[in-house]
Parts: sequence; C-alpha cells; structure tokens
Amino acid sequence: MHLLVLGGTTEARRLAESLVPVEGIKVTSSLAGRVARPRFPPGEVRVGGFGGADGMAEWLRAHRVDAVIDATHPFAGTISFNAAGAAAAVHVPLLALRRPGWVPSDGDLWHVTDSLAGAAELLPALGRRIFLTTGRMGLAAFARLDALWFLVRSVDAPEAPCPPRMEVLLDRGPFSLDGERDLLRRHRIDVLVTKDSGGAATAPKLTAAREAGVPVVVVRRPPVPDGVPVAGTPEEAVAWLRDLAAANGWTAAPCPPR
Repeated sequence: MHLLVLGGTTEARRLAESLVPVEGIKVTSSLAGRVARPRFPPGEVRVGGFGGADGMAEWLRAHRVDAVIDATHPFAGTISFNAAGAAAAVHVPLLALRRPGWVPSDGDLWHVTDSLAGAAELLPALGRRIFLTTGRMGLAAFARLDALWFLVRSVDAPEAPCPPRMEVLLDRGPFSLDGERDLLRRHRIDVLVTKDSGGAATAPKLTAAREAGVPVVVVRRPPVPDGVPVAGTPEEAVAWLRDLAAANGWTAAPCPPR
C-alpha cells in the first residue's frame, strides 16, 4: 500500500513515525516547502507543490498511490481542496486529519472573525499594541494600520507588505506559559491575534491572555471540503487506514501511533 501524507504538521510527523516501520506500507510525506528549515518526517519526502488538483491527480496516478491523508495545517485551505479534487478524479480514498480547534474558557475575551481582513477591522477599537501570531504570510491585511504597533511572531521572516510599525520575533513552538506571560508583559501587549490552529504547542498564549485580561481576535479555520471524512488525531487516522486495508484485502496492519 502506498500512502501519501500531505504534511508539515506535528500530527503528520507522528503519523509517518508510526507507519513507516510497518511492513507492507510505503509512506511518502509531502511538504509545501514554505518553511526554510522544515522538520523532515521519516520515510520518503517530497517538497514543493503539485501544480494544482490536476497536477496532484497525475502524481497520484504516476506513483500508484492507494490512499491520501491530508494532515496539513488547518489553514492550508488550497491544498486541501486540491487534494479533494485529485482524490476524486483518480478514485483514491482521502481522509482529512485535523487537530480539534480551540474552545473559549471562562474569562476569555474572544472576538471571532472569518478572515485576517476581518481581524484587522476589529483591532483599532480593541488596543494599540498587537501580538500577531498568524504566521509570516497575510500581513498585508494589517499593513494600513499605521497607528498600531505589532509584535509579529513567525518561524521565518514575514513577507511584505507589512505593518509599518512592527517588531519581528522569529521563533517556533511549542511555547511555555511562563514564556508567553513574560512576552505579553515585556511588550505591553493589549491585543492578541491568532488563527484557530488548535493543538497544545501554541495554546499557552491563550491562557496568558486570559490571565492578563487581554482580548483575543480569533480567525476561524476554513472548512474541510464537502464529503471528506475527518479524523481528529493520528490514532483515528490509523484506525481509518486499518479499516481501509481490511476492506481492500491489504495485508498491512497499522498500529496506533506511540
């Protein structure tokens, strides 16, 4: 069985770590190549785009892929829809692996919006010193807000256009609660902006904001393409793959991730 994992996330790496040692399964992980120093998973790895849904369909045919698990970032919307189109075109089973989104707790001051542009519209009424944790892309939505100051945290340097008043913090999670508390305090942050990425690696900023009474602008994640089944954990993805193997008479029997 040849499995293509569309990766770049912790969940995708855990999936590859679990499946690569299984006899009878060939795992190819695909990374978009947008991060300068990606953490490569075990197994075969390809880097770069496919050329849209048609290009991915051709790749699936050429490499005789039997199943695809889309374990990309919850906000990597384009690749997910390309995967859905490609899988449908070549009749290959597709699963979306998506970590659950964050849920507000008592004391949270959340303002939920559908886009980065919507987040930018909310900011002038909420504060003046903004902690922007939405990644290096998409900063153009905030570029016109010249009265606000931004602390921009991302793995790689952000792309222009950017807000005129900003400081860049290059860092990669997981982040500690004490570290996030200190960061909010040192930079006198009065608004946090985040995408609903889910997961534990970057969640401490939400706790730190709640403790400090800092409002949080949360950008909703895009929907999974219609008709694509969803797993919330690598364990659920392995169970889906096991059922698929049984239904097709494949001899490989994946074990749950460690």
